Amino acid sequence: MPSRKPPSIFRNSTRRNAGKSPQGGSKKPSKATPEVEIERFSHEVRGIARHQGKTIFVDNALPGETVRIRYTANRAKFDEAVATEVLTASPDRQTPPCPHAEVCGGCALQQMTPAAQIDAKQQILLDQLSRFAKATPEQVLPPLTGSTLGYRRKARLGVRFVKPKSGGKASLVLGFREKGSNDLTDVEQCTVLPAEASALIPQLRETILQCEGRRNISHIEIAAGEDHTALVIRHLQPLSEEDRERWLGFAKQHQLHLYLQGEQGDANTHKVWPESGPARLNYALPAFDLTLNFHPQDFIQVNFEINRQMVSLALELLDVQPEDRVLDLFCGLGNFTLPLATRAREVVGVEGLFSLTERARENASANGIDNVRFQAADLTEDFSRSPWARGGFDRILLDPPRNGALEVVRNIGQFNAKAILYISCNPATLARDTAELIQQGYVLRKAGVMDMFPHTTHVESIALFEKA
Repeated sequence: MPSRKPPSIFRNSTRRNAGKSPQGGSKKPSKATPEVEIERFSHEVRGIARHQGKTIFVDNALPGETVRIRYTANRAKFDEAVATEVLTASPDRQTPPCPHAEVCGGCALQQMTPAAQIDAKQQILLDQLSRFAKATPEQVLPPLTGSTLGYRRKARLGVRFVKPKSGGKASLVLGFREKGSNDLTDVEQCTVLPAEASALIPQLRETILQCEGRRNISHIEIAAGEDHTALVIRHLQPLSEEDRERWLGFAKQHQLHLYLQGEQGDANTHKVWPESGPARLNYALPAFDLTLNFHPQDFIQVNFEINRQMVSLALELLDVQPEDRVLDLFCGLGNFTLPLATRAREVVGVEGLFSLTERARENASANGIDNVRFQAADLTEDFSRSPWARGGFDRILLDPPRNGALEVVRNIGQFNAKAILYISCNPATLARDTAELIQQGYVLRKAGVMDMFPHTTHVESIALFEKA
């Protein structure tokens, strides 16, 4: 199965390494700094301009602006550049709320007002559906929006020791990847993390520097639930007793859950504080009187506010009835499955990762829900003869990873469902799968975007299909 990890906003998704192509065929960037006019956005939310008859994709530029650019890559059919000076600004431009926005690759759109960001993402969704599926939704849903700062409940901080080019002692760099580079941006705060999590960054830096095994710490993950925040310390060599006690003291001082992750990675992650209680955080879905538990390294929707709106909208669009049998594909730990079960006769949740189906069963039991079944299965393979696929379903929800669900939608017609709701984190694969669903006799009734990752180029969307 494809990874259930969400697309990280702390990796630059709109730029490639300057002067390099994936095939290594890029020419050396030009030193010229011409003025260009930005005509529109690309589907990667990059400005598009033309200069001397050639298309240029420009970072940090908005439609309607005149900017001075610096080339970062020259290719056969197009060039890449970054805006170094804004000569005529768009009314949608704003001062980035984060002091690290110019360098950090985490949030590529902080120079753009939140309202303009979500408008651009909605247009990208509609353009992709029109271009690749030849489809237009009968109704465009109003965007789901919420807080644009302090929303991100999970993040990974990289740790590196870097020697200055002039020589001398190596210094600690703690932060996220730079734009267009694998280097790290040294940060003192992160405005999209909850304030209490962001405030930990300077103290984490001090604690790392105090560790005798500091060079063996590769990254630190932060996961914030409703009631508690957890740290996962990734160490490439066993911690000394002194370092272990140092991290324990840090966790106790800040009332954090502490997990240590050894050289074997996720398989060797264990909770060390508090000593009692399960290795779990939680989030709530108040509209359904549900609380879902998760391990700090589980896949979850990291924007709790938008997730609550999304789950409520999903059930409204699917219009689940008490007699319905519902299928939830790529169900994860039950984020949609359990709310569906409060409305339906029976729900079957299918997920590729066994660990998440175990968590889903745990959540069903903890919430007293007994009309659900969970199954671990590889949804990239033919499932038509699988026991869980028998009996037919009235309604289907699917929430696949970025590469979409083409194998699923090719076989989904066997269920003869009245309605299919598709939650997407990639409008390109949604458009591709939409074309397949239309071929199977479904009509695209409604579609819209959800601001799950403000200030990033990530586009989260929702689409309702009904049998013609």
